[in-house]
Amino acid sequence: MAAMTSSARPFLNRSLAAFGTTIFAEMSALALTTGAINLGQGFPDTDGPEEIREAAVRALRDGRGNQYPPGPGVPELRAAVAAHQERRYGLSFDPDTEVLVTAGATEAIAASLLALLEPGDEVVALKPYYDSYAACIAMAGARRVPVTLRPDQGRFRLDLDELRAAVTDRTRLLLINTPHNPTGTVLTREELAAVAELAVARDLLVVTDEVYEHLVFDGAEHLPLAGFPGMRERTVTIGSAGKTYSFTGWKVGWVTAAPGLVAAVRSAKQYLTYVASGPFQHAVAEALALPDSYLAGFRADMQAKRDLLAAGLRDAGFGVFIPSGTYFVTTDIRPLGESDGFAFCRALPERAGVVAIPNAVFYDHRDEGAPFVRFAFCKRTEVLQEAVQRLKNLNG
Repeated sequence: MAAMTSSARPFLNRSLAAFGTTIFAEMSALALTTGAINLGQGFPDTDGPEEIREAAVRALRDGRGNQYPPGPGVPELRAAVAAHQERRYGLSFDPDTEVLVTAGATEAIAASLLALLEPGDEVVALKPYYDSYAACIAMAGARRVPVTLRPDQGRFRLDLDELRAAVTDRTRLLLINTPHNPTGTVLTREELAAVAELAVARDLLVVTDEVYEHLVFDGAEHLPLAGFPGMRERTVTIGSAGKTYSFTGWKVGWVTAAPGLVAAVRSAKQYLTYVASGPFQHAVAEALALPDSYLAGFRADMQAKRDLLAAGLRDAGFGVFIPSGTYFVTTDIRPLGESDGFAFCRALPERAGVVAIPNAVFYDHRDEGAPFVRFAFCKRTEVLQEAVQRLKNLNG
C-alpha cells in the first residue's frame, strides 16, 4: 500500500528538481552493464604514489585521524597547504586562520557558495561548468549568470567583454575555474589580470576552483588568481588532493583565503560534513611535500596519455580540441554526422564499447553544448589504446 502524505507537493526541493540524477552516475552505470571502457567519469584507474598510500595506512594504525579531526582540518595538513602555496606561488597564508580542509573540492564549492551568497545575489560563472556549480548556486537561492567559453581556433576562449557585460549591481561573486573542466582551457595571465581588474573595480568576491593546478601542458602556466593585485583579500581559492595525487576517493580538499572569508566558509562547512577523511588528511600532508620531480613525472605521463587519446579520436573522425590542462578532451561529433551528444553517448557503449560524457550537461541551454562530447584520459595506457582501437569502428 502506498504511503500517505499530507501534501501533494513534490518531495524534492524545487531548487534542485531541475538537476535530476548526475550524468556521471548514469554513464558509469552504463559502463558497468555493457562492459564498456569508462572514459566518462574523471577518476584514474590506478592509485597514486605508494608511499602516500602507506602514509594513510600508517596514520590508521597509529590512531591519527580515526576519531573526529579538528574542524578546520589537522594542523599538519593545514601547514602543508600553506607551505605548498608559498613554495609554488609565493602566496603566504596563515595555516591557523587562512586554511580550511574540506571533504573534497565539491564540499569546498558548496560551503563557499552557501556562506557567501544571499537569496537574489547574482553569480557570474564560466560556462560550460562543472555540474555542482549550478546546483550549489541554486541551493543558496542565488541566480547564476553564465559567460560562455566558445570554441575558437582549436580551444575554448573567454570573451572578456562578455564577462564585463555580465556584471550588474546585483552581482556578488565571480565563480572561476582554471584549468577549466570540461574544456581544458587554462586562462592566460592577460585574461586573469582582466578578471582581477573587474573584481576590484566592481568590488566582487571571487571563488576560484583550481583543482587541476598541476595538470597543465605544452608550456601552459597555472597562475592563482589570488596572486593578482587587489585579489588576496577577496578571493577564495579551492584546491584538492584527488586530481594531483590520484586518490579521488579520499575526498580531501581545501580552501585558502583571508581570515574573514575562511571563517565564513567554515561556518557553512561545519553543518555539511563537519569533518571528514581524518587519516587521509595526514597522508595528504605528506603528499604535498613530495619533490617537484613527482609533479613533473605525473604531468608528463598525463600529457602522453592526452596525446594518445586525442590522436585516436581524431583518427576516428571526431573534431578534437587539444586541452591545455585537466585530464579531459572535448570533441565535436558533427564530423561524424552526429549532432545530439546525449543520444551519441548513450549509444556509444553498444556501438564502440566506450563511455563518454555529453558536454550538454554542463550548459544551461543544452542545445549550446549538443555537439560536444568529453572523454577522460586519466586511465592506464593500455586501456586508452584499447579504447582508441574500439573507436576506429565509428569511422568505418
